[in-house]
Amino acid sequence: MNPWHNISLWMDQLDDPLQARPSLQAELHADVAIIGAGYTGLWTAYYLKRQAPQLRVVIVEAETAGFGASGRNGGWLMGNLLGEDRLLAGLPATERKAGFDLLHGIPDEVASVVAREGIDCDLRKGGVLYCAARYPEQEVRLREYLDELRALGLSEDDYRWLAPSELTAQLRLANAYGALYSPHCATIQPAKLVRGLARCVEGLGVELYERSPVIDWQPGLVRTAHGRVTADWVVPAIEGYAASLPPLGNHQLPVQSLIVATEPLPADVWAGIGLERGQAFSEFSRQVTYGQRSLDDRLIFGARGGYRFGGRLRSDFNLTDDELGLRRYLMGEIFPQLRNVRFTHSWGGNLGMARRFQPHMLRDTRNRIALSGGYGGEGVGASNLGGRTLADLILGRDSELLRQPWVLSDSPISSLSRWEPEPCRWLGYNAIIRSFVHEDEVLANPRSSAWRRRLAQAVAVRMESLMG
Repeated sequence: MNPWHNISLWMDQLDDPLQARPSLQAELHADVAIIGAGYTGLWTAYYLKRQAPQLRVVIVEAETAGFGASGRNGGWLMGNLLGEDRLLAGLPATERKAGFDLLHGIPDEVASVVAREGIDCDLRKGGVLYCAARYPEQEVRLREYLDELRALGLSEDDYRWLAPSELTAQLRLANAYGALYSPHCATIQPAKLVRGLARCVEGLGVELYERSPVIDWQPGLVRTAHGRVTADWVVPAIEGYAASLPPLGNHQLPVQSLIVATEPLPADVWAGIGLERGQAFSEFSRQVTYGQRSLDDRLIFGARGGYRFGGRLRSDFNLTDDELGLRRYLMGEIFPQLRNVRFTHSWGGNLGMARRFQPHMLRDTRNRIALSGGYGGEGVGASNLGGRTLADLILGRDSELLRQPWVLSDSPISSLSRWEPEPCRWLGYNAIIRSFVHEDEVLANPRSSAWRRRLAQAVAVRMESLMG
């Protein structure tokens, strides 16, 4: 078996033999050179070629299409963008609504493309359930979040409160206090999407070179060990791997998210859980849990990972006993009937976190660089928006995409917020995560006193504010 099949459950399920495409062994000139064959790079190439088929677009990829987070994520195709509430809050009501409509339309846009291009990625638009579970403080936080959404003008058509009995009709989890349901989310098989997109853009004339890690880049030039591409525009589309290409690592932090997959579960077990329509789900703790029911009846379940000193990328995703144990514990608390279920796969990926949780879609006109990233954990959908936006920025089109507050239409990379230097970022990040873990431990313990619960929450809230 090709070692790339071991990247994740998703890659393991592919019929694709994952044979490497040729590496770059020459000097080329392109209209657009894209670094990275993940979602952002492939979507950018797709929309460029659909709108301007005469362009020569070249993609160079260090491993194979889908090796990064695009082949490793939890399979949520969200109609959201990290930090959207803060970015849109200050706009007039009509502009704010236009921004939300654009975001909420992401799953339908992807569904339209994959139907048109014949990409089978198991897409099911069943919405998402943000659940208050395990302890009552989650309900308080979730209702406060709903109040914030209503203040932004979002209606019941966008986010609807479900009482425990209504939630149970869709998802049956222990100690449920209610949920928010949003229709603006789909679930997918991520590797099928990224591999299908790669084949699709090749069919449109994009040149894709694999096993061609970039060793140097600058305006107008991308260089690998055995070749180089000169280009009118360069698009570094590497998200969680930004630290490997200075100066991008100053602005994007590589953090890991870790996922497990159960064995296929029998029908009677699923009858006790639900998720019949392909819904995604999350419980509303700061542990950032998330999951879906795969098409072959596995429970896919993930939770927040970590950050390595100096922004070192994690390449070995054989989860430790502690990492597996945390996910087994959280899954078992939410679904007690799964406490002893067998995990067949465990994996993780590097994702990119922008300072102040502020994703960006940027055009540096002077240096002719276009960049989209900082998606956090919402990159499956956001990358489609990013690809469409970068295509319009490069082509100089005037569109609604370019009038959004996350678009910097004439700004250098240096204008993006920078992360603090080490050791501050490592100490800060891990102190914040530790406060979240402590809060969860205290609140999940019914014997914790009221003052301990209040203190743990206050510390976690204060620490969380430092990330914004």
